[in-house]
Amino acid sequence: MELIMAVGIGIVTACAVYLLLRGRTFSMVLGLSMLSTAGNLFIFSMGRLRPGASPIVAAGAESYADPVPQALVLTAIVIGFGMTGFIMALAVRMHHQTGSDHVDGLDPVLERRPEHGP
Repeated sequence: MELIMAVGIGIVTACAVYLLLRGRTFSMVLGLSMLSTAGNLFIFSMGRLRPGASPIVAAGAESYADPVPQALVLTAIVIGFGMTGFIMALAVRMHHQTGSDHVDGLDPVLERRPEHGP
């Protein structure tokens, strides 16, 4: 189970880095979201993967899951959702001002800034 989780986190991280290195804003937003997901999976796996273990320690329980990584991941999901909304708002504003969705504002076809700016 640990090997499958590690390979899955590696694949998601590799896809996220590929999307972050592209020059388009939507690809960057997807890459940041995927990188956040990979980080959340990594933090969640630090609490040891135990199937059927409860996060609450009962009297005489031999195996239990660590609730701290679960709480950290839940908080990170909420923060990641807020940051994704903020980045999307910035991307829409940049596209409105520059007329291009390229990260530096240059149109890669024309290789210059668009004429219809603010």
